[in-house]
Amino acid sequence: MLVAPITITPSKPLTPSHLKGLFWSDVIYRATAHLADVTYRYSHTTYHPTEQTLGFWEYLDRTHGDADYSALTEEEIGELYVGYRAEGRRPAAAALRPYAEAVENGGWTHPAAERVLGLWAGHYGRLGLHDPGLREHQPPGLALEEMIERLVASGMGLDQRDLGGPVYLDATRYGLPLRQIVSPDGRPNYLACALRELLPLAPRYDEVVFVYDNELDPDYQLLERVVARTGPAVRRVPIGRVPIDGQILSARHGGWHGHTVAALLRSLSADHEPDVCRLGMRLYFIATLGPGAQQSFRHDLLRQCLTRAERLLDRAATAPAAGHDAMLTALGRHRREHTYIDPYRLTSSLLGKRRPAPDRELLSTVFL
Repeated sequence: MLVAPITITPSKPLTPSHLKGLFWSDVIYRATAHLADVTYRYSHTTYHPTEQTLGFWEYLDRTHGDADYSALTEEEIGELYVGYRAEGRRPAAAALRPYAEAVENGGWTHPAAERVLGLWAGHYGRLGLHDPGLREHQPPGLALEEMIERLVASGMGLDQRDLGGPVYLDATRYGLPLRQIVSPDGRPNYLACALRELLPLAPRYDEVVFVYDNELDPDYQLLERVVARTGPAVRRVPIGRVPIDGQILSARHGGWHGHTVAALLRSLSADHEPDVCRLGMRLYFIATLGPGAQQSFRHDLLRQCLTRAERLLDRAATAPAAGHDAMLTALGRHRREHTYIDPYRLTSSLLGKRRPAPDRELLSTVFL
């Protein structure tokens, strides 16, 4: 099975919405790995060539020159990103070409992004998240032109560049609209980058699981159609963002101060042990918030989940071990018709006043 979460651009701090998606993906991967051969694919290298990323890098070099980013915080780099988006200036394709070539030919990453990814790796360690290679060079299996040729040959692509037009992903046979994936001047969007990775990778697996922001559901319906034609069953797991004070805002607009992962970790770790933070945050972002986007982020409910996590860990420490086979049976209950373990059902199963003490092996290998 292949787990393929949407990647987060390393240009801003991690927010509650990001954290929610990361926890859902992590539990899917770690729980299902007990029952199947699972690969977690999460490559920043694949998505660096998008205009969103290269444009920010060009902006930094144009406005800040050879600045030293090694001591900046995520928040400070995030403020630079907010400034880039507020500029509202679309860089010329020629200005981005050297950056794209450096990424493609040498695996280069801008120092600002390197700094953010290094900070994120530290957060992953403290949160007990599986690190799928945040700072590794992991290029996609196809070059852009190879991907376009394969897409067109399959009948799912429409290349109009000879006429001065763009490249489209064409799933109109399924009643879905055309979707531009490469601009007339050759700029790929994130769907084109995803296809460079997925078209050669997906056929190796029986099941592919997409975990993504539910606002991108139309694009992932398209990806599902393309990838399913290569052989595997495709499962979509859309996750709602976490509103802050009733509003869902993109990180590009800022407004995340006091709600970043770094701020949460500073606050929570002052009063709780690492395992309590890891389990409690999963209880909150998976079981309490659920898959939707109805509930605004609440510090008080998060702290209540940490208190429940502390009690669960205390109970597990004194309860007799259930045994490995019993744990596998318990995990299998949360599969439904698919291979992957449903993270919401599994995490929610830990809660409830009359629930038996959780199994220590389950907690340590899936939630901690």
